[in-house]
Amino acid sequence: METVFDYELLKEKVDTALNSIRPYLEADGGNVKVLEITEDKVVRLELLGACGSCPMSAMTFKAGLEESIRRSVPEVTGVEAVNITPAF
Repeated sequence: METVFDYELLKEKVDTALNSIRPYLEADGGNVKVLEITEDKVVRLELLGACGSCPMSAMTFKAGLEESIRRSVPEVTGVEAVNITPAF
């Protein structure tokens, strides 16, 4: 039997996971927004404010945002950021 995709419940869990990271992002003038959760449970994020242009955004994404979501919401199959700034 296939499980029905409950977008609102999944988004609530993802937001809860991100809320544990948000104070650190906000302290540096940034934030994060959930753009989409696909039917195959891939979370697409947008880094906002200073996070969108920070050369450390890839590290923040991998070590902070992605890790927090994967740990708290194991049913998520992937996490993507749409605007990671490459480190030089």
